[in-house]
Amino acid sequence: MPRILQYLLLPFSWLYGLVVTVRNYLYDTQVFATYQAPIPVICVGNLSVGGTGKTPQVEYLARLYKGKNIAILSRGYKRQTKGFVLGNEQATALSLGDEPFQYLQSLPYVKVAVCEKRAEGIQKLLALYHDLDLILLDDAFQHRAVKASFYLLLTDFGRLFTQDFLLPAGRLREPRNGAKRADAIVVTKCPESLSLQEQQAITQEIQEFSRAEIPVFFSRVRYGQAVGFGSGLTLSKKLVLVTGIVNATPLVEYLREQHYEILQHFEEADHAEYSPARIEEIYTYWTRVVDKDYVSIVMTQKDAVKWQQPANAQLMSEVPLFYVPIVNEFWPHVPSFDEYLQVAITGEGFHINS
Repeated sequence: MPRILQYLLLPFSWLYGLVVTVRNYLYDTQVFATYQAPIPVICVGNLSVGGTGKTPQVEYLARLYKGKNIAILSRGYKRQTKGFVLGNEQATALSLGDEPFQYLQSLPYVKVAVCEKRAEGIQKLLALYHDLDLILLDDAFQHRAVKASFYLLLTDFGRLFTQDFLLPAGRLREPRNGAKRADAIVVTKCPESLSLQEQQAITQEIQEFSRAEIPVFFSRVRYGQAVGFGSGLTLSKKLVLVTGIVNATPLVEYLREQHYEILQHFEEADHAEYSPARIEEIYTYWTRVVDKDYVSIVMTQKDAVKWQQPANAQLMSEVPLFYVPIVNEFWPHVPSFDEYLQVAITGEGFHINS
């Protein structure tokens, strides 16, 4: 956003900030009621709009506690349903939303549900599954109607909340001091070259807004081996890339570093819906490529879940389609992220059943 436009929008940001501050005060002073579940609830969220790496972080937590009875509850952004919906064999990205459907595919041992009202969603999950040990709330840092057991705040290395403005001048959903609710903070999408000195400087900057005793962890994205969901068995060195995410640059750079040639990049908006016409356009481009038998269509897992629809069955049987999965990896820290989380949870007077 141009700096002059940002300055012109600042009065609206101040007004928005006042409204959010009053709302938070009413929750903090218990004028507005909150619901607390009888089992541990870990909330993963951020202060800004847009992608900060919540999906790989939620998946990381689900894998960390694999062996427990876990449920993930999300709002289900851009789904075509309303109310509480439970993930099952009939679910699609349209009924659950992109990320929840991805959880359903990637984490078969986890219950997945969506509900706009998280308190209602938690209560329905507990009514359905009496043996739940843990609930992970996806993108619920501002959902104050639920009081979580542990708040994990994420901030993108490329756009730290400390250097951002409130909507509409910036991307912050609430003032920076909202970080005081966090029990731990993770700086996501860090570059490989991040030094200890840079980590210390960023930590100091963040702790101006958070509680002083709260640790700041640093994580980076690791790309996994491409997974085929079409006719291809091996990812070709020539690619047609399809992305519908906030920032595709890291994936583009990774593929090029791995010596893949990107013939065409169909760069869509975040949470792109991929109409039949758009999919047909991408398919048509692939059919016209010289030596198309040696060219794969590759995308993120978030995009792939929207292509895996019954209507696209014929296309998937003909086209070498792949997605590149991502996982979180943490920089060394004492204590480690895993160790801190378990100690913090136990120390708060609740424990995930052994």
